[in-house]
Amino acid sequence: MNPLSAALAARRLAEDSSAWSLLRATNAPVAVAVLGAHLAGETRRVPAPVLHEAVEGDLEDLRAHGFELPRTGVQYCSDWLAAGYLVRRPGESREEHYELSDGALAAIRFVEQLADPRPSVTESRLATIVERIHRLAVDTDPDVTRRIAALTAERDRIDIQIAALTAGDVEELPEERAIERALDILSLAAEIPEDFARVRSSLEQLNRDLRRQLVEDPESRGTVLDDVFRGVDLLADSDAGRSFSAFYALVLDAERAATFEDEVDELVRRQFARRLTREQTSALSRMLHDLQDAGSEIHQVMTSFSRSLRRFVQSEELAEDRRVHRLVREALADAGALAGTVAPYRATGLDLSLTAVTASQISAMRLHNPADSETTEDVAPAPHELADLETLRALVRASEIDLAELTGNVNEVLAGRGPATIAEILAERPATQGVASVVGLLVLAEAHATRTREGRAEHVTWSVAMAEEPAREPVTADHTLRGATIPEYLFEKEIA
Repeated sequence: MNPLSAALAARRLAEDSSAWSLLRATNAPVAVAVLGAHLAGETRRVPAPVLHEAVEGDLEDLRAHGFELPRTGVQYCSDWLAAGYLVRRPGESREEHYELSDGALAAIRFVEQLADPRPSVTESRLATIVERIHRLAVDTDPDVTRRIAALTAERDRIDIQIAALTAGDVEELPEERAIERALDILSLAAEIPEDFARVRSSLEQLNRDLRRQLVEDPESRGTVLDDVFRGVDLLADSDAGRSFSAFYALVLDAERAATFEDEVDELVRRQFARRLTREQTSALSRMLHDLQDAGSEIHQVMTSFSRSLRRFVQSEELAEDRRVHRLVREALADAGALAGTVAPYRATGLDLSLTAVTASQISAMRLHNPADSETTEDVAPAPHELADLETLRALVRASEIDLAELTGNVNEVLAGRGPATIAEILAERPATQGVASVVGLLVLAEAHATRTREGRAEHVTWSVAMAEEPAREPVTADHTLRGATIPEYLFEKEIA
């Protein structure tokens, strides 16, 4: 690319790319840090009120350390949404959710790489490149003889390794190289959320383009309609759709998924894995689960777009949009033809019927007088009794889950024995609120614990009497026991 083309492309990116815009924003360090902390880690989507509250708390801490941030958390979130750093999605309930755009993810990853640069050269990365070059050369070679020779040489090399292992010549990979390969794997996995965001953005843009094409472009309209009515999935048949479908089929392969999960379980128990951080080990353990969840979400988006496009074509909505588009174009054409001869302020002599309710005469309107709703009688004080503090506390515990107590229980157990499941925590700190304590621990686990292997569960018990007596005492024989089977979560670090 010559300098002129490169400069024009860079200027277009500077104007259109949300990643570039975020990096050159006035409060870029604050935006990168705050958005990265809440939306670029384990959590990828947050309800709007939760994000507003979290950002407001962060702004208070930043202001205390000299950052000039005059706006509120809600205002900054609105600015980031308008700038394209945030994407607003409908949630399962009525409240909206925020997630990062693909550009914001790219900018945050870039800053993270600047703060924690990769070693200049790694053996595992070079080995990956060499292996992929070799595989590509073999798979694309039209000469069958050379392909057979390459595969035979590979088979001979594997046979030699098997013979050496059978003879007892076991040579394990050094810890430094094992850690290096694990970090390369984590680095590759960290780029996948950005890829998912880019695929979703591409699908959304393609969906909009197809709808616009159906309404506006008469030449290509017939081809699109023919494809839709023949049952061709236009979204799945696009470049983004084909690449994602291949990835999704690989992730959902039951045999490969089981093998992957077993191998990861073995890896985290190896000697070298002890030198990884807790976050790195946790990322390895949940890698497949995260990939499957994110893949399922994109698959649902693609399916939803395909169905809505088919409904759009087969219903009256397409005909209505075409008619509106035709009328708007005719009106614009007429306005353009008259623009040179008719002044904008010239009276047309046309009477248009208003669709809104007409206002009545000014004299018939009555202003609202707040005094009309005032109480004319004196307010008599009601008799009251002195409130009992213990009674109030009991009422609060009966209506709300004591998350502060449960958080303290989790932290105490972790400090005493290390990582623990919900059942192990309840064994040492009984459920003082009965089933409410179990529900509260599950809520904390969703936010702060790691889900163990998919499908694994554990049995927990609690005493009904505990809900009435908050004292931490062993369960006696006269207590009524209850039990349930819940998903198994592992608390690994204290809850702040």
